[in-house]
Amino acid sequence: MSHWIKAVALTLSAVALAAVPQIASAQETIKIGVNQPLTGAVAASGNYVTNGARIAADELNANGGILGQQVELIIEDNKSNPTEAVAAAEKLIVRDEVPVMMGAWSSTYTLAVMPKLMEYEIPMVVETSSSGKITTQGNPWVFRISPTSEMEAKAFADKIDDFGIKKADFLAVNNDWGLGASDEFRTMLKENGVEVGMVETMSADAQDLSAQLSKLKASDADTLFVTTAVEQLTLVLKQAKSLGLPQTIITTGGSQSPDQLIDQAGAAADGSYHLLFFAPWFPEAAPNPEVAVQFVDKWKERGYNFAGLTEGFRGYDGIMTIAAAIEKAGEAEPEAIREALWDVKVEGVNGDISFIKQGPEGMESGQNVPAVYVVKIENGEIIQPSF
Repeated sequence: MSHWIKAVALTLSAVALAAVPQIASAQETIKIGVNQPLTGAVAASGNYVTNGARIAADELNANGGILGQQVELIIEDNKSNPTEAVAAAEKLIVRDEVPVMMGAWSSTYTLAVMPKLMEYEIPMVVETSSSGKITTQGNPWVFRISPTSEMEAKAFADKIDDFGIKKADFLAVNNDWGLGASDEFRTMLKENGVEVGMVETMSADAQDLSAQLSKLKASDADTLFVTTAVEQLTLVLKQAKSLGLPQTIITTGGSQSPDQLIDQAGAAADGSYHLLFFAPWFPEAAPNPEVAVQFVDKWKERGYNFAGLTEGFRGYDGIMTIAAAIEKAGEAEPEAIREALWDVKVEGVNGDISFIKQGPEGMESGQNVPAVYVVKIENGEIIQPSF
């Protein structure tokens, strides 16, 4: 009798084991890694981007997923730190076995992560970073949908006469993003006959900017270009107002969240101008108005902070770009996705997304050419400047 029971038990075990692959197959998802600053100095921006990514994933899954499989975002917090960004990337690749990633917000974090992309041969769609180094170092696993600082500066060149800029100073966060932006804008301004004055820098976590702003106040420049994240920009505007800074302030980099500036800086934000890559107050004016309006509606439905739309769209466009590449590749394998990214054409919130080649021949990175907008804060409202 005991032999019979053993035989039955063994048979049942074999049946159960045979069933495992089928169950696993039914539960399989297509994983996409998301490497963003969810805590730390620039946490607001990273969370906005992540919320946009969630909207994209839910939209994809509601429409059948990718290649008939549901999308699963594996989200890691890089804690607003380049070392943590590398650790997050390694976790996503080694532990979670993602075939593709989106990240890592800051240029400094992205540059830190890039060697891991080469080491493990995993493609990454860069949704925010603007340093020119990212697409010129010879990393064929990088595909950036956000503009470089050079592109942003060139797009602004047409507005110099509208602003009547004769001399400009700069205040930039002391990292790859801030320094890169100030370099590109200074080059562009000089090429267009504008005098360039002083360049002041600040650490990303600096709270007291009175020393830099006092120097800038004494300048005879008519314009001050500022590059930093929204949290620090609030402090810049408040302290500039308190000191009576006379220059017109123009922010670069598209990470300003003007609504948040109005909420947190109040009247100190009035009269400031902001370069953005999506203007959610006027989605019908976007290159793909249907996509933009739909995204704004979904963001509002979820009760997300409206101020975050100027960042959140990046996460949405990034995931939709990855989804298009996986669909085109016909499989969720890193090399296939990398190859397919060269051929994607996505109608994004910012505009049409496709990639041109940048960097050394044979090792090129992909770079999109996005739209750039200018908005103004006036009497506590965001308006389109009428030049």
